[in-house]
Amino acid sequence: QVQLVESGGGLVQAGGSLRLSCAASGRTFSDYAMGWFRQAPGKEREFVASIGTRGDRGYYADSVKGRFTISRDNAKNTVYLQMNSLEPADTAAYYCAARYSVYGSTRRNDYDYWGQGTQVTVSS
Repeated sequence: QVQLVESGGGLVQAGGSLRLSCAASGRTFSDYAMGWFRQAPGKEREFVASIGTRGDRGYYADSVKGRFTISRDNAKNTVYLQMNSLEPADTAAYYCAARYSVYGSTRRNDYDYWGQGTQVTVSS
């Protein structure tokens, strides 16, 4: 089992920044690719970003490319999502997920473990 705990969400004005963190425990963190997803009220959970086990490259949804950056620190068992130039459309609950694979994925069903989520609200 892998336990994932997100933190760093909150209320921010449009144009502002937040950094989300996801702390993992229970298994060898470096064996897992990590992803961030988000879910707005009434919408399906959607892919935001993913990163492989080596942490040398991130993949992003088109809607966040150039504004969000995913990174990981295997020594701290933590994955981050730096969010800049936030927009009201970014308002959602953000979830981190772990996949037992070298590579991340854009598909929800490819992930084995999920956190409980952290709320991000962007005001206009």
